[in-house]
Amino acid sequence: MDEVFLLSEVQFNRIRRYFPLSHGVPRVDDLRVVSGIIYVIKHGLQWKDAPKGYGPHKTLYNRFMRWSRMGVFNRVFTALASQAGDPEQLIIDATHLKAHRTAASLPKKRGFPRLLGRTKGGLNSKLHAVTDPRGRPIRLLLTAGQVSDFKGAALLLDTLPKAKTLLGDRGYDANWFRNALKGKGINLCIPSKRNRKVQIEHDKILYKQRHKVENMFAKLKDWRRVHTRYDRCAHTFFSAILIAATVIFWL
Repeated sequence: MDEVFLLSEVQFNRIRRYFPLSHGVPRVDDLRVVSGIIYVIKHGLQWKDAPKGYGPHKTLYNRFMRWSRMGVFNRVFTALASQAGDPEQLIIDATHLKAHRTAASLPKKRGFPRLLGRTKGGLNSKLHAVTDPRGRPIRLLLTAGQVSDFKGAALLLDTLPKAKTLLGDRGYDANWFRNALKGKGINLCIPSKRNRKVQIEHDKILYKQRHKVENMFAKLKDWRRVHTRYDRCAHTFFSAILIAATVIFWL
């Protein structure tokens, strides 16, 4: 294959600093390897089916696994997302990601967290996200599929940046969540649940902006290895999500 997808020099220079330094023998070109990893994740390929132009597929796989364990892709995403500063408005939501049968084949005795749950008719993982007003993800969290939106919101609560308003669907209508956000100085735009005795008013015009987080999930799921989880270990699957989010929204 003569022509392969490569990040531009401008894009690669923005993330180069976050990669570990090589020691001893110089490693294979980072630009080519990182571009190959992106290509595999986007198209949902097996590593052995990566185009030859990216070099040996074992190099792509080993680099992805090693840097996933080191948290490199998490640092890249966090650093680029933080460069935009604190947004005035936040949008929160969650979505299920279907797990392929190969993702459930890791024995529990090995001690690697899987973050899989049986819900919606099969095994799933759940991605919780907080975006800025433009629908760009700034906080991401992976949990088992049966974890409620409330629990995901509770885990994200302390990491939320300063903002004026937070938008969410009625699944986040809970008194403790409303009180916690008010304690952080964040106004809420969340519809009341239908069974709430006293309905709480919300800005219906502002609430229409919530579709941006749904659009964000749709763009992430265009990447095949995000849409369907093939990875056994949760940290490698989450790294694939972070890579997709970084390339789509922050590069």
